[in-house]
Amino acid sequence: MNEYVLDPKTHDVLVARAYTHRGYTPDEADCAAKLCHMASRHGIKTHNAIKALHLDHLFGSGKADNPGCVPGAQIEKLPSKFRATQRWNAHKKLGQAVAFEAIDTCEKLADQFGVGVVAVDEAFHYLWGGGYVMASAKRGYIAYTNCTAALAEVVPFGGKHPTLGTNPHSWGLPTTDAIGFPIVVDWATSTLAMGRVQQFAREGKTLPPDAAVDKNGKPTQDPNAVAALLPFGAHKGYGLSLINELVAAYIGGSLPTLRCRVGGENEKHTPSFFFQVIHPDAIACDFAKGRSQKENLKAVIADILGHGNDGCILPGEIEHRAAQRCEQAGGLIFSEAEIAALRELAAECQYPLPPSSIKPCASS
Repeated sequence: MNEYVLDPKTHDVLVARAYTHRGYTPDEADCAAKLCHMASRHGIKTHNAIKALHLDHLFGSGKADNPGCVPGAQIEKLPSKFRATQRWNAHKKLGQAVAFEAIDTCEKLADQFGVGVVAVDEAFHYLWGGGYVMASAKRGYIAYTNCTAALAEVVPFGGKHPTLGTNPHSWGLPTTDAIGFPIVVDWATSTLAMGRVQQFAREGKTLPPDAAVDKNGKPTQDPNAVAALLPFGAHKGYGLSLINELVAAYIGGSLPTLRCRVGGENEKHTPSFFFQVIHPDAIACDFAKGRSQKENLKAVIADILGHGNDGCILPGEIEHRAAQRCEQAGGLIFSEAEIAALRELAAECQYPLPPSSIKPCASS
């Protein structure tokens, strides 16, 4: 597969221009470009600029009737009787801008109270949750977020109709001193993404078993017959997906089957976010043999990877290697098809990519 290296600054200008062209404020556009940059640098192709702007086209500024996202919207911070917790109404503001502010707020609360929580109602999807917790972990915090996905595309365990989102969970742990990068556990709760189904259909491949169902609720491995997805790990993935829906219900989220869809008088149609950050000092107790917290963390990881397990990959390691590869290449790495899609975005916002900003990737 041919790969190309795009100058990072050119990428960021392009993405920001694409968002401002669609009516977003410069601050919102910069947040969008920042997350897209992080996703591309860490090899997260499912949530790069192409995906982000496509999602905006489907449910954001490009959807005039019942927009899922409102450019320039302002966050309303609601009263809270709990000093370590904040409640926000995002009023359909761009999800990336809301999420960056939420994780930053959680860190400030954690500095003061040991833990910080921000619950967000009336949100628009923030895309790669792993990016926010990774950044927080690099700054020394234990971070977590979950959200409800834009659409209900997943069938609950034992059911036939999709009533759950792909509903990701994202954890970030500050392990850079111990292993050179933060451990990041970040996954959707469906067996695979709908985008992967579409990819398999294009390539004439069959799906793995127990990944999807057809319109009659019957299991299928034919990507062209897929009507909905199944949770990973049967009842276990279902339980994790259900957590997101129920947390969202506590926050103010409405019926999952109506998210980003028209219908349901006086119902909400937006996702919800939950963010939590813990300051490591707030949970430190006593450690064996007089070790410090950092020394203890390193010892625990070494024990897990010992005993013949030295070939194991830690969560976040693949993303770390992708970032190293981009660093060595001197830019962000994209496939030929992705470069073509970025050129289309450039044409949309009238920002031609300078020929000098793209070069073949030597390591392809």
